[in-house]
Amino acid sequence: MDQALRERLFAGGVIPACPLALTADGAFDERHQRALFRYYRAAGAAGLAVGVHTTQFAIHDAAVGLYRPLLELAAEAVAEAIAEDVGPRPGMLRVAGLVGRTANAVREAEVARGLGYDCGLLSLAAFQGAADAEVLAHCRAVAEAIPLMGFYLQPAVGGRVLDYGFWQRLVEIPNLVAIKVAPFNRYYTLDVLRALWDAGRAGEVALYTGNDDAIVADLVTAFRFGADASRPPLRFAGGLLGHWAVWTRRAVELVARCRAEREAGSVSGGLFTLGAQVTDANAALFDAAHGYAGCIVGLHEVLVRQGLMAARRTLDPDEDLSPGQAAEIDRVYAAYPHLHDDAFVREHLDEWLR
Repeated sequence: MDQALRERLFAGGVIPACPLALTADGAFDERHQRALFRYYRAAGAAGLAVGVHTTQFAIHDAAVGLYRPLLELAAEAVAEAIAEDVGPRPGMLRVAGLVGRTANAVREAEVARGLGYDCGLLSLAAFQGAADAEVLAHCRAVAEAIPLMGFYLQPAVGGRVLDYGFWQRLVEIPNLVAIKVAPFNRYYTLDVLRALWDAGRAGEVALYTGNDDAIVADLVTAFRFGADASRPPLRFAGGLLGHWAVWTRRAVELVARCRAEREAGSVSGGLFTLGAQVTDANAALFDAAHGYAGCIVGLHEVLVRQGLMAARRTLDPDEDLSPGQAAEIDRVYAAYPHLHDDAFVREHLDEWLR
């Protein structure tokens, strides 16, 4: 295992789950896609995640043909950002979404590794109903092709329930470098953390929250599963979130505040209030009222309003905002102006769209 990769993962920060930019007629919009990647870097993101749920899993279909081109474009954007950096800052982490049964996921892992991606975020949606032993064999096979980021995807959008016993065995895989914990469920979240704690690999496997409904709570909590006060607690290094595909500048500031207050040993009531506001905003963006049916187009709507996307169109021409979702987005925009970064985007949009 590359120790430098492990250090970059533990350095943590904001990793947006990148959306796919399309024109109003459904064609790939390379200009706005590049602008999105430039926006994330300028906002201070620590990495990019491409080919994940927010990117739309349909890009993995051979008939769509966008998986490799999109990964290539993101890799170019990271190389561009690194070339423009001054000083010893590390390059952005590159995370590739991996899907399907084992043969397909391994092929995608090999593509991603060949393009310089650091790790693969492995969706297990193709293994609904499979025995844990089969799923774990799949994970081990993929981990031989690329460093692995485990993924607890919430069941509401295609994930499956994965109990403590599953995670206890998954964290034994040597090439597991991180876990995105995103079940939107506190009990399930604790299953993952307790398994990592019991395995004694806390210093080897970085934790990233994907719980869009509990971002601040995850980032400020020190997790302990025993009475030994001398043992360092588990902490989330950062987040890999669809929510952070928008208002990314504010997300970077939020993580910095969470980290500062956490390290100071005193988390303010104001930060918990802010966390509740972030969750309320997420409910509108992710369309919690309709079982997350509009979770991707809700993000697109914000990016269209900002000029970072030309249309909120997805690969499914029938997918759109749910009834009342636009009004909910209007509501949280008005209620929480401190959560959006519209002014930052306006200032730089022309240079990102060059």
